[in-house]
Amino acid sequence: MVFTPELIAEFELLALFNLDNTQEGLKVHNNANPKAQAAVMRLHQKGLITQPDGGYLTSLGLDAAEHVQALRTILVPQPA
Repeated sequence: MVFTPELIAEFELLALFNLDNTQEGLKVHNNANPKAQAAVMRLHQKGLITQPDGGYLTSLGLDAAEHVQALRTILVPQPA
């Protein structure tokens, strides 16, 4: 499986969600980067977030965000 630029954009958005507070959502404004706008729309279509411009994580979205953020923690070196 190849990580396409579209998939990476979705990962990046999922990494922005605050997992400590599920009542905190995201909003991607219409003047945001077009890649982010498209990614948020795809996440909504996949049932990971509640609104086509952001909103809150669904149950499935929370699982996905947890995995993305865990993977980032594992792969990104921590400063010594």
